[in-house]
Amino acid sequence: MTMLMKNKCGLILGVANERSIAWGITKVLAEAGAEIALTYQNENLLKRVGPLAETINSKICMPADVQDSKSLDRLYKKITQEWGRLDFLVHALAYADKQELTGRFVNSTRDNFLKSMDVSCYSFVNLARRSIPLMVDGGSILTVTYMGGQRVTPNYNVMGPAKAALESSVRYLANDLGPEGIRVNAISPGPMKTLAGAAIGGARQVFRSTEKNAPLRRNAGLDAVGNAALFLLSENSLATTGEILYVDGGYHVMGLPQLENL
Repeated sequence: MTMLMKNKCGLILGVANERSIAWGITKVLAEAGAEIALTYQNENLLKRVGPLAETINSKICMPADVQDSKSLDRLYKKITQEWGRLDFLVHALAYADKQELTGRFVNSTRDNFLKSMDVSCYSFVNLARRSIPLMVDGGSILTVTYMGGQRVTPNYNVMGPAKAALESSVRYLANDLGPEGIRVNAISPGPMKTLAGAAIGGARQVFRSTEKNAPLRRNAGLDAVGNAALFLLSENSLATTGEILYVDGGYHVMGLPQLENL
């Protein structure tokens, strides 16, 4: 692989295990020469994230809770001490109570709605703001969304409004940070067999349906998502910002299922 990210250093939040979208992105970026800082939310996740961090020789692997300002203060202090700069940020975080990812959206509770918005959307804005002072030579900020923010998808419920808000935040941040040479984009993969995806009711049926009906007749794998992220985080995308890049086998263009599946 071309070393597109040689001498680049960045922070990636959201790795939970080797099947995480965030890990797919991390692996490709590391292979392209990037130095990467990883985070984990608690000690249970450290058991999974720690060994993965070792495989890419990560110098920074720290706890971080986006609802805890002090933990983020410690994280960014460490990055400042270790690198003194940041070339890219990847936000691959989301939250919703699993119990509310089935049934009707109208039954969403206020507490879950607010926490889902805080973790899934506001954290992206907060992390972007914290990253700006370290992006001294410009940079690239990336988040992960899903088509459920644009269209109704079964059981996605509160995550739909959260992703819609996240995508709007991408556009507003792109406009805010453009003069400083910082690009802001999002990747929108189709359904994937991840820990987070499995929490959504009916995930297996959705996965099979998109696989059958996407123009490419397949769902994206981690490598496809990682390579799309590599484009958006590297200097190959110097004129691309405010974009939602679909990596879903083309499923988002379909208005109806394929004829044989109607």
